[in-house]
Amino acid sequence: SAVINAAANVSPAVVRITSTGVTTDILGGTIPARGVGSGVIYDGAGWILTNRHVVEIASDKIAGELTVELKDGRELEGTVYGIDTLTDLAIVKVEASGLPAAPIGKSADIEVGQLAIAIGSPLGTYTSTVTTGIISATGRTVLIEADVSLTNLIQTDAAINPGNSGGPLLDATGAVIGINTAVERDSTGIGFAIPIDIARPIMSQALAGEPLARPYVGIRYQLIDAQLKAEAGLD
Repeated sequence: SAVINAAANVSPAVVRITSTGVTTDILGGTIPARGVGSGVIYDGAGWILTNRHVVEIASDKIAGELTVELKDGRELEGTVYGIDTLTDLAIVKVEASGLPAAPIGKSADIEVGQLAIAIGSPLGTYTSTVTTGIISATGRTVLIEADVSLTNLIQTDAAINPGNSGGPLLDATGAVIGINTAVERDSTGIGFAIPIDIARPIMSQALAGEPLARPYVGIRYQLIDAQLKAEAGLD
């Protein structure tokens, strides 16, 4: 009954996002590109949380386009409000009001073994698909590109496939506790979600009309060789 209730309450707030734009080929030219993913409405005024890689090719305001399809069949034009520079998250805005919004939970209190429910559009075709599993682990780190990794992820065995990216991961009450973002390529049944507590700051910034921004601190170091030693006059 928990899964049935969660699906009934949250599915109307889960959208399919189709992005079109251009990408660069190996010769430096541009070629058309298209991607399909999911997203979740978190505010009825048209604010949608999704993955950065779902909307990245449409972030070019000249060549890019976003189409947001609601569960009731409506298609709305979307714009990329902002992209989070530190995670695979993005905010999309559609011009609408009174949209169904998903309840937002907390990821800090989740426990390994608890129920996990994923909703999205696997393969970009099967909209409003509901899958279930458990929270398998927390605090995972996953390499998504060469030298690019995501940290502090939730691991789940709820079925997640291409197209689920950007859709919500729910707890037993139907509250959003994560945003599905990746699968382990060489596995069966190992998926990952970004904890909703990581997304909360950018969600608030968007609602306040502020540009998405995150504080950071870091150190850059350089190996001292003979040339640098001479140029900088080091001992």
